[in-house]
Amino acid sequence: MDVSGRVWGATNAEHEAVYPCDRLLPAGSEGWTRAVDVAAPPPVLFRWLRQLTIAPYSYDRLDFGGRRSPRALVPLPDLAVGQALLVFSITDFRTDEHITGLLPEALAARWGRMAVSYTVRPQGEGSRLVVRVAAEAGGTARRRVRRRLLAWGDLVMMRKQLLTLKALAEGTRRG
Repeated sequence: MDVSGRVWGATNAEHEAVYPCDRLLPAGSEGWTRAVDVAAPPPVLFRWLRQLTIAPYSYDRLDFGGRRSPRALVPLPDLAVGQALLVFSITDFRTDEHITGLLPEALAARWGRMAVSYTVRPQGEGSRLVVRVAAEAGGTARRRVRRRLLAWGDLVMMRKQLLTLKALAEGTRRG
């Protein structure tokens, strides 16, 4: 069991792998890796990931002002560099494979530099969703404690998010 808040559901190989977000921060940044199996093909799962541009799919009362994240796919504009992805700004994407973003400078000043990659890989008839958050390492003792607390908070929120997206993608496949 990982007691650092850095890993949930990911294999050692997934945690040690390199993700698109890793190149956005300096070498030595720490990675938080979360993963889940999804019984839906990559295009279906990826379409649900695109919904993260409009809603968080986590604990909506906490992070979406009490509104409910949509439970059906809604029309969305094409993905674009610079578009919002949760609190990140999209820097790169590849349809059905990944969406990667960087925390804007205003938020990075408070929380430290961070980047994220939501990756989708085929797995049998379904998919494997692996998310990496890269967080700038080092800093003051206060920054390190804040980052550790943030890792735990992210784990709780992202676990809910990934399980929600899993259920919705699997429901789309059945529907």
